[in-house]
Amino acid sequence: MRPSLIRLLVVALAALAAGPATALAASADAPPAPGSLLPDGARAWTLVWSDEFDYPDARLDEKWVSQNGPSGHILSSRWRENAVVQDGTLRLINRKEKRGGQEWTSGNIWTKERFTYGYFECRYRYAAAPGTNNSFWLMTNTPGEPEKGKRFEIDINEGHYPNEINTNIHNWSDITILPDGRKTHPTASKSFAYGMRPDVTIQLEIPVRTKRVRLTSRHASHFHLGEFRIYNVNTAGYPDPFSQTADTDRPGLVNFARDPSTKITASGFYKDGPDTTAKLVDGDINQRWITQASGEKSVEFAFPGERTIGCVQFLNGWNDKGNWKVMMDDYRVEYHDGKKWVPMATFDIKDGAYNFARDFHVYGLDWSPEELVFYFNGKEIRREKNEFAHSPSPVWLSLAIIRWAGPVTDTIDGTQMEVDYVRVYRRR
Repeated sequence: MRPSLIRLLVVALAALAAGPATALAASADAPPAPGSLLPDGARAWTLVWSDEFDYPDARLDEKWVSQNGPSGHILSSRWRENAVVQDGTLRLINRKEKRGGQEWTSGNIWTKERFTYGYFECRYRYAAAPGTNNSFWLMTNTPGEPEKGKRFEIDINEGHYPNEINTNIHNWSDITILPDGRKTHPTASKSFAYGMRPDVTIQLEIPVRTKRVRLTSRHASHFHLGEFRIYNVNTAGYPDPFSQTADTDRPGLVNFARDPSTKITASGFYKDGPDTTAKLVDGDINQRWITQASGEKSVEFAFPGERTIGCVQFLNGWNDKGNWKVMMDDYRVEYHDGKKWVPMATFDIKDGAYNFARDFHVYGLDWSPEELVFYFNGKEIRREKNEFAHSPSPVWLSLAIIRWAGPVTDTIDGTQMEVDYVRVYRRR
C-alpha cells in the first residue's frame, strides 16, 4: 500500500497538547496580564521596576552585575562579554572558547537592586541547542544568614531546549553533609514538558498488514517508554492507555506485542544496563524500557507471521507522582511493507509551537509571604507554601552549559538566550 493511501486518526496528538496535566486554575488575585506595563487596579498590582533593554550595550552595567569568572558546578565560565544588549533585547551568548579554566563561556547577570515579594516576570526564548540551561531566578546573595527566613534560591524557570520548564525551590541554609562527604540541602523541584502527552494512541482508519512494527526517535538523551501495545482491528474500540487491564477492557482485543512469539529488539539500554525490553509488554503501566543516552533510539516488534494492525498505543515518559518526566520529544512509528519502512505517525516538538527557542514566552512568579505561585504565559502551573523565602533577593538571568540538559556538542557554539524584558510588580 502506498503511504499516500494511509489515512490516520491520531488520538491525543501530542503537538496539540495545551500544556501539562498538572496546570492549575488562576487565583482570584492573579498577576497582571503577561507583558502589561500599566498598573492594574482591579487586581491590585503596580509596576515598580523594569528593564526593557532598549539602550546601548554599555548601559547594561547601570542596573546589572556580571559574574566575570569560572563556574565550578557547570561547564562554562561566564563573562560580561557574553551579555550583549542589541536591537532591543539582551542576548546571553554561548561560545566555545577556553577561558577561566573551562572549555565554554556563557553569560550570568543579576540586578543591583534587591526585592522582597511581588510578581516577577521575564519574556525570553531559549538557546537553540540541547545541553543549555536558560534561567530566570531569584537567590539571596549577601553573606551570613538573613534576619528573616533562610538563604534561598527560587528558579522561576531553568529552561531546557526545546520544551522543558523546570521550577525549583532550594533552602541554602540547612546544609547536611552525607557520610561520603557530599553536601545536600532541602529542595523541591517540578518539571513540565510542554506540547507532549504521556499517552499516545495511533488509531488507523485504514488497517495495515505487516510482520514488523517499530518506533524510532532522535531524542537528544535517554527517555522512558512503557506499555507498547499493537492491537488488531477491533470493532469494540480500544482501551484507555493508562488502564492496568487494557488488553481485556474491550471484547475482541488482541495485543500482538505481548504474544510470546513476538521478538522485541531495542537499540540499547540506560547506562549499558540489563535488557529491559520485556517491561514494554509486561502489562504493568508503571514499568519502563529506558533507552541509551546517545544515538538514535529504536524498538522493533517482529511477529512470526503477518498481522493486521488497527491501533498502536504507548506511554511516553515516567510518572513521578503525577508529574511526567523523561519524555521523548520526537518519534516515528512505522510498519514494514516487505520492502521498506512506511510511516504510520510522526511527531517532532521542534516543528511546533512548543519549541521555546523559536518564540518568546513569558515566565512568572508571584512571591508572597504565604505562597510561591509559578506562571507560564499567564497561566498558573505550580503553587507551593512559602516556608522560608522572606529575605531580599536580586533577579538573576543566566545561561549555562550542563550535561543533564542534554548532550554537549559543538552545536551549542553561538547559541543565545534572548531576553525581551524583565519586570517586577507589587501589590498596591
